[in-house]
Amino acid sequence: MQSLDALRGFDMFWILGGEAIFAALFVVTSWRGFQWLDSQMHHSEWHGLTFYDLIFPLFIFLSGVALGLSAKRLDGLPFAQRLPNYRHAFTRLLLLVLFGILYNHGWGTGVELDPEQVRYASVLARIGFAWFFAALIVWHTSVNSQYWIAAAILVAYSLLQLSLGQSGQPFSPHGSINAWVDSHWLPGITYQNKAYDPEGLLSTLPAIVNALVGVFVGRFIKQQLSAIRVIAGLLSLASVAILAGLLLSPWLPINKDLWTASFVLVTSGYSILLFALFYFMVDVLKWHRFSLFFAVIGTNAIVIYLASSLVNWRYLADSVFGGLVAAVPLTWQPLLAVMTLLLVQWLVLYWLYKRQIFFKV
Repeated sequence: MQSLDALRGFDMFWILGGEAIFAALFVVTSWRGFQWLDSQMHHSEWHGLTFYDLIFPLFIFLSGVALGLSAKRLDGLPFAQRLPNYRHAFTRLLLLVLFGILYNHGWGTGVELDPEQVRYASVLARIGFAWFFAALIVWHTSVNSQYWIAAAILVAYSLLQLSLGQSGQPFSPHGSINAWVDSHWLPGITYQNKAYDPEGLLSTLPAIVNALVGVFVGRFIKQQLSAIRVIAGLLSLASVAILAGLLLSPWLPINKDLWTASFVLVTSGYSILLFALFYFMVDVLKWHRFSLFFAVIGTNAIVIYLASSLVNWRYLADSVFGGLVAAVPLTWQPLLAVMTLLLVQWLVLYWLYKRQIFFKV
């Protein structure tokens, strides 16, 4: 599906530097609307949800959609026929964990020789684990069982947080069960040496549900219904998920770092809404010129994500366009700097795209 690659590229666009566009536009125009949009380009300090909080779960959701489009049960096959799938899934998981460690220690700092000083938890590792366990569930259970498993994960995780967190503050940074598990069982260091890791052990469990929701959507798309029925079904499912998350939020706060059940439901709902929008624009209306810009990014998302940590794109952009940026009025320089940074990265990805060079994990 072209919409899948386009939405994956749209998701990655903001990580590559797109998040700075609105702050730069505010400098140029002084319009407070851009100031509000810029506020959406930062993670919530604790409870709450911004657009930037959606980027990570949206990527997990999209990995689930891809899985759902090719979903099949393997448990009825001889083990020899299943083995290649298991080997691929485990290899993919291992590579994403290793790439995540490399990303964490990028920008010339190098991975620590002391294993206790390595940060093993990462965005890529969580994507890997969520997809890995979602794949095992899809390969070995019925469709109805998958719905029940997703619900059971959210209920069990919520009960763990409510019952085992510190009394009166189960959703605080230090009082959460997540902090206890990470401090006792997570090897290496946590992000910024916090009491918990935002990509820690326990909070990886509910992320599996984000992937499973993607599987459900991918399987729904495969039914080859009319475009109207597909979009209506996606909008209905998204509305139910968002409403359920909001209704639960007084007891289970929407929190990205703890990846609460309400966070899973709300981000799954918004992910479905974005997918429905891109499905309508790209696969129904055939706006391929619009989608090409994002598809170029989405088809090599893993490469550019790793490169965002390992390559000094700002230095490259300044080397090529620094004189041009310095020549424009001062208020326009932040905007032009963002645009040239994105352009350099996009041109590299376009070179790969035109040569059909795609790196997949």
